[in-house]
Amino acid sequence: MKAKHQRLVLILLALVALVGAGLLAAYALRNQASYFYLPEQIRDNPPAVGQAIRLGGMVETGSLKTQPDGVTINFVVTGRDRSRVPVRFAGIAPDLFVEGSGVVAEGRLGPEGTFVADNLLAKHDENYMPRELEGMSEDQARTMAEDTTVGLK
Repeated sequence: MKAKHQRLVLILLALVALVGAGLLAAYALRNQASYFYLPEQIRDNPPAVGQAIRLGGMVETGSLKTQPDGVTINFVVTGRDRSRVPVRFAGIAPDLFVEGSGVVAEGRLGPEGTFVADNLLAKHDENYMPRELEGMSEDQARTMAEDTTVGLK
């Protein structure tokens, strides 16, 4: 076989291997994709039971209840049009997780319609202030930030 034909065969084999690796990776990751849903989207077009999704919205005021085990919490996530999705989470909630705040819950929709969260991501508003900077004037905070970044340069 001529060198030209050998190169062509090698290029075709490499291309087939590359496409095969891509298809194998896509197949392996198909269950790892996590789609983002709002409460109104879950109401109108719910995902399949057990499908990994992310639910985003606001924690309804007055809905946060801790179970007697001290670890499990139940709350309701609301959307823009007041759609409601009950959520159950067992674990340690983030410090910023409070009623009336934004939340992104990662988990699955259960058969009874309750969202079972594996992880909670609390969102803060634009007025967020780290504990270290509370009570400081704007000049003091700027000075502290400059002193902190000097060691990073």
